[in-house]
Amino acid sequence: MVESAKDRAIWQVVMAIPQGRVASYGQVASMAGLGRQARYIGRALGKLPAGHAVPWHRVIRGNGLIAFPEGSAKYREQVGLLEKEGVEVVRGRVAMRRFQWQ
Repeated sequence: MVESAKDRAIWQVVMAIPQGRVASYGQVASMAGLGRQARYIGRALGKLPAGHAVPWHRVIRGNGLIAFPEGSAKYREQVGLLEKEGVEVVRGRVAMRRFQWQ
């Protein structure tokens, strides 16, 4: 896949999310100057090249839910990475009031 300037802007915002914090797709879109294009964020993260350092796992739904289907390999990977950073995930949900990046 070909990356665009929009993709790079998104990746830059995601790189700024501190360890132990999460951001919503909508929050990342807004901070990347993309307004309400939250759905595009997942596509841009899906274009990340192999061996990247972008902490994609720190981006979740606005309601705190993990976006991947429960039990899938990506779901387990994301939950594992978040928990490794100290983010509590209970039944597929992160407490946004406690862990959301401001």
